[in-house]
Amino acid sequence: MLELLKNRFLAHGERHPELRWERVEERLRDNETALAALRRMEESGGEPDTIGFAPESGALIFCDCAKESPAGRRSLCYDDEALAKRTKNPPAGSALRQAREMGVELMDEALYAQLQTRGEFDLKTSSWIAAPDEIRRQGGALFCERRYGRVFTFHNGADSYYSVRGWRGYLLV
Repeated sequence: MLELLKNRFLAHGERHPELRWERVEERLRDNETALAALRRMEESGGEPDTIGFAPESGALIFCDCAKESPAGRRSLCYDDEALAKRTKNPPAGSALRQAREMGVELMDEALYAQLQTRGEFDLKTSSWIAAPDEIRRQGGALFCERRYGRVFTFHNGADSYYSVRGWRGYLLV
């Protein structure tokens, strides 16, 4: 996994111009929990890479950098509550459950916007992002995509699902 991450890191310097691989490797080398989560992200099509540091903690931010929403994480409703309410034509699962099982979190709107400053993502797909409690309490959830050279945030019922909507996760290391 380290070799794969190193090759991706070196191939995409625009995502992390302030970092050197040696510093990244130092944080990952003996962190089996992080490497396992990154492996699960990779296996589901996420292509994890780092996009810099979290300002509040100084931790490295690893997130899904696949050009489109990860193929192994599409056609899901937002969370298990929405899945339970979806009695007619339910999807196979939920974004939040998959994230929890992988050991990662869903990106929030700010992190999704930060990712989009490091490249162009979700040009044909969309990605669920973490929904604020006040939106979720009303049955809604949020997703983002890039169209027309801009990043858009939309809302939908948390029980909705589409073949082109997945989710993007992140891990702090």
